[in-house]
Amino acid sequence: MVSLKTELCGIELDNPLIPASGTFGFGYEFAEIYDINCLGSFSFKGTTKDARFGNPTPRIAECENAMINSVGLQNPGVENVIKNELPKLRNCFHKPVMANVSGFSVEEYVYTVEKLDKEDCIGWFEVNVSCPNVHGGGMSFGTSPEAASEVTRACRAVTKKPLIIKLSPNVTDIVSIAKACEESGADGISLINTLLGMKIDLKTKKPVIANKMGGFSGPAIKPVAIRMVYQVYEAVKIPIVGGGGIASAEDVIEMMLAGASAVEIGAQNLVDPYACPKIIAELPRVMEKYGIKNLKDIIGGAH
Repeated sequence: MVSLKTELCGIELDNPLIPASGTFGFGYEFAEIYDINCLGSFSFKGTTKDARFGNPTPRIAECENAMINSVGLQNPGVENVIKNELPKLRNCFHKPVMANVSGFSVEEYVYTVEKLDKEDCIGWFEVNVSCPNVHGGGMSFGTSPEAASEVTRACRAVTKKPLIIKLSPNVTDIVSIAKACEESGADGISLINTLLGMKIDLKTKKPVIANKMGGFSGPAIKPVAIRMVYQVYEAVKIPIVGGGGIASAEDVIEMMLAGASAVEIGAQNLVDPYACPKIIAELPRVMEKYGIKNLKDIIGGAH
C-alpha cells in the first residue's frame, strides 16, 4: 500500500492536493458534485477587508494550453465571508481549510487576518502579496523583499496560525523575497501565482481582456513554477505549497520532487471540475509506476 499523506506547517493532510484560491469558491459550490472531503484541503476565494465587485468584463481569455483571467478579487468582504460563507463551508468540509487573504495596504491585510483568526475551521492563512500597494507608489507587495517582509511581520503579529505567503512570479529574484518572508516569521511559502499575460483579438485589433492584461495560468506555466519551487526549496527551511499548471498525478509528483510539501491546482478546476478527485484516484498507480511508497519521502527529491 502506498501512502498519500503529507504535512503542511505541522498539520497532516490525507493527500497533497489543494484546489487553489479563485478556482474553488468557498467549497460548497463543488460539494454539489462530489464529496470535497477527499481533498487534502482547499484555499478559499481571496478575501479582502471590504467587498469588491471586481474588474470589468470580459475577464477571461483562452490561450494555447492556458488561460488569462482578470477577475479582480471579486468577493463579498471579510464580514460577509464570516457571516454567510464559512457556515456553508463548514457544512460540507470537515478538515482545516486555507484562508486566502488579500489587501491594498498593510492595515487591510492585518484587519482581514485578525477577523478570520477567530474561525476554528481555518487551519492556515495564505497571504497573497501580489496586489497593488496603493500606499507605496503602486508597487506590488510581492515584488520586493522589504514590502513582502512588512506584510509578513504585520500578519504574524495578529495570528498564531500557520502563515503561508503566496508570492508573485513576476519578479527577477524570487529567492530573495522568499527568504525575506521566512526571516519575518512566515511558516511557509506558496508559489507561484499567475504570470502577467495578454491576448489581442485580430478582428477588433484590441485586447480581449477589458483590463488589457491579466493572470496567465494553466499547463503552459508549469516549467516556470517547477523552476521557482526548486530555487526556493534550496534557499528556505520552511515548507512550500507548489502550484502552477498542475493537471495530472505526474505533475503532482514532479512538483513534490522540486520541493513542494503540498500542491495547488488552479486553472484545471475550471477545465474539469472533477480534476482533483481524478488526480487523487490516479496517484497510487503513478506512485507504484515510479517505485514511490510514501509521498513524504519524495519532497525535494530532485535536489
